[in-house]
Amino acid sequence: MTDDVLAAGVIGVGSMGQHHARVYSELPDTTLVGVTDADDDRASRIADEYGVEPMNRSALLNRADVVSVAVPTPYHAETTREAIEHGVDVLVEKPFVDDRELGHDLAEEAREAGVTLQVGHIERFNPAVAVLADIVPDLDIVSIDIDRLGPPLDRDNEDNVVMDLMIHDVDILLSLVDESIESLSAVARDDQHATSQFEFENGTVATVTASRLTQEKVRKLSITAESCRVNVDFISQTVEIHRRSLPEFVESDGDIRYRHESVVERPMVENGEPLKAQLSAFAGAVTNGTEPTVTAADALNVLEIIERIESLAFTPATEVTSA
Repeated sequence: MTDDVLAAGVIGVGSMGQHHARVYSELPDTTLVGVTDADDDRASRIADEYGVEPMNRSALLNRADVVSVAVPTPYHAETTREAIEHGVDVLVEKPFVDDRELGHDLAEEAREAGVTLQVGHIERFNPAVAVLADIVPDLDIVSIDIDRLGPPLDRDNEDNVVMDLMIHDVDILLSLVDESIESLSAVARDDQHATSQFEFENGTVATVTASRLTQEKVRKLSITAESCRVNVDFISQTVEIHRRSLPEFVESDGDIRYRHESVVERPMVENGEPLKAQLSAFAGAVTNGTEPTVTAADALNVLEIIERIESLAFTPATEVTSA
């Protein structure tokens, strides 16, 4: 292993962690050296698939330069702290922690230890979102609508739809609109469908909907601006910009007809796997000593808003009875 190739490990190789193992084995600037999981059989199976050893957590942290933490959320804090104590740079899956005070402590501990700490808000690394980030500074945004919809899960997940799905889009929204939130409201159907509405200090409004009840999988964002409308599809990784066009009256066979054509731009999007882009950016931040794309502070800010949405959406309204 050369000095510029990082030894990588994965703690927790379930539905998401196993893909971290695959990507670390594929990237040119990392090499997978081991995995660990509470399920020994699963750890052995994933380790065998990528030609590495299943290890206990301590052994892995003694060998790795960087690790991904993909254990269940209640174990994020203790696992991340152990990595920091070993001086290992760490990427922890979203949500960062289930206790924001612990998250602030971890951020400070990482800073003092000189450890890179990145949080896995993966949609930031969707190529279409990267193109969108370049477009937004030139827009006078009026409103943003984001939908993340899909059928019921075929995997175990204790998180409600806000913490599981909406958190992705709140992170994107806050990265696009660098303004304080003036007002926030939210409603939900059980814990499977929720909508939140934002109004920012600059007047921009936004609606974010997340659902595990629809039979169509939808991952879309639309921006209405004064000069155009921008549509983003996270699944197809495409961006369309609908510009204003001038209406005109056209004479045809003696008849006067009204015509209004749309002008649509389709910026080039270099399609790719968001997870690969995320782990490559993490490795780059570690190697270059730069700030990660999604910091602990970013993740804690998102988590604060998500907790407010949960409180608004899932707290029963006070009943009002007529006299």
